Amino acid sequence: MSKQATAPRSRTARKRAKAKPRSKKRDPIFVDGQRPRPVYVDYKDIELLKKLTNRQAKIIGRRKSGCSAVSQHAVTKAIKRARFMALLPYVGE
Repeated sequence: MSKQATAPRSRTARKRAKAKPRSKKRDPIFVDGQRPRPVYVDYKDIELLKKLTNRQAKIIGRRKSGCSAVSQHAVTKAIKRARFMALLPYVGE
């Protein structure tokens, strides 16, 4: 049995996807560009919490939401409290 010889691809033959310039994501918890101290997200603020969940009612990650680690932790706690109080659904559409 012999292996088929494959020609090595040159770098110019590959098409590279152009990188899109990323815009700086703003932390949705910040007020006027400053982090509130202590960081607390109100579990009754349903409009904000709905923005931070997807259609399946899963919590959106830090990379997509733009939250810092501290504010993402506060958001997660608030979403879980709102779910327990039946303000947000556990399962989406």
